[in-house]
Amino acid sequence: MARACSRPALAILLVTLTLALGGCGGGATRSGPATANQTVANDVLFRAIGLVGTPYRHGGNTPEGGFDCSGLVGYVYREAAGLGLPRTTQGLSEHAASRVERKRLRPGDLVFFGKRRASHVGIYVGEGRFVHAPSSGGTVRMDALDGPYWRENYLQARRILQ
Repeated sequence: MARACSRPALAILLVTLTLALGGCGGGATRSGPATANQTVANDVLFRAIGLVGTPYRHGGNTPEGGFDCSGLVGYVYREAAGLGLPRTTQGLSEHAASRVERKRLRPGDLVFFGKRRASHVGIYVGEGRFVHAPSSGGTVRMDALDGPYWRENYLQARRILQ
């Protein structure tokens, strides 16, 4: 499995994302809804990254109680965007959200992994990385999509925020 990000690497990524996303909201040609969507997307990113280090707990869906993968996604989108999403990974993978090609991923997109059907989900945060709650005994962490396990088991992505 790919190595999780260290705290210094996480801090560098946060600064990079802040600078990159900061330029997304400006400009006289932006309409109101696009700016609002960018603000929500930024909030999704910062909430997801801010939960790195939270303990894994099967069935968990709060920072205090820990997270499983779909609980993490549901919590982040509920808190950042006010959206109620399906509670299971399979339900999320069948959600009416748009499918996205891997090469067109944007921060905030959901990425799904498994052999034949989705058994794991994370939130894409940019620069080829995603935040997820991986397994029992672990913590919420950031991993690279091109790590051997994740690359081999990547299934699809869905865009929740249009």
